Amino acid sequence: CSNVYTQILKRKNIAISMTQENHCYENAMAERVNGILKDEFYLDQTFSSIAHAKRATKNAINLYNQVRLHLSLDFKT
Repeated sequence: CSNVYTQILKRKNIAISMTQENHCYENAMAERVNGILKDEFYLDQTFSSIAHAKRATKNAINLYNQVRLHLSLDFKT
């Protein structure tokens, strides 16, 4: 983690929660969902405001849960 990033979190009293360096497999399911949200729902962009980012994230999660077909569910939502 960058020092700038961790300092911002500290100033805002936000606890950092991460796996150890280079251990993405420790949380593979969350990493997979995050990747899908970024790639399929374009959440990897820079938003004009926090409110815009929150709306986009809420919409993406709703689409992921309610509309997107899932192989593990025999292509059901």
